[in-house]
Amino acid sequence: MIQTVIFDMDGVIVDTEPVHHYAYNQLFKQLNLAVTPEFYASFTGFSTKNTFEKIKATFNVQEDTDKLIDLKRQLFNDAFDQKEDLYLLEGVEDLIKDLYSNGMQLVLASSSAKVTIDRIFKRFDLYQYFTHIVSGEDLPQSKPHPAIFQHAAVLAKTPIENCIIIEDSTNGIKASKAAGIYCVGYDSPNSKLQDYSLADKVIYDFKELSFERIKNIKIE
Repeated sequence: MIQTVIFDMDGVIVDTEPVHHYAYNQLFKQLNLAVTPEFYASFTGFSTKNTFEKIKATFNVQEDTDKLIDLKRQLFNDAFDQKEDLYLLEGVEDLIKDLYSNGMQLVLASSSAKVTIDRIFKRFDLYQYFTHIVSGEDLPQSKPHPAIFQHAAVLAKTPIENCIIIEDSTNGIKASKAAGIYCVGYDSPNSKLQDYSLADKVIYDFKELSFERIKNIKIE
């Protein structure tokens, strides 16, 4: 029986991708970098640190990684605070409340920085539902490396065969499979250039999930 649901955040709980996209592209303009949409899509699921390390290696950027992270974070925070039309993705709050009220353990495992997670969890009052939060900052490796999900399962004190992951990105799905954890791929209207072929189950609407459906998922 499934005991723990591990959620990704961006693209699963809230769509902050337009804010991230704006912040990254403002910084790319400042650095005079021509980053294609395809190359940008390959960062999905990466931590900010690993994104900039890939950028630096590809474009031979000399600026310090920590400085780039701080510049991007300031651009993101300013845009986030000004964006009034930012909501939880349709159906996900009902799913979170359904799982929580029925005693399912919920854990967040997001590549986002802790400060970004905190802003979103406070804005939407989500801390009450989650027992543990894992940020990409907590680990040196980004998705598709499985470390973030392995760490989430350890914190949850749940065997991996009793966990599932909800992910929306190619890198996140690869990470879940590398961790040996059942993965539900959320293919939403916001998803772009992502591959769901490795997911154990693909959904297009959170109404397709519920506590009753999740607890009885058979792990083969």
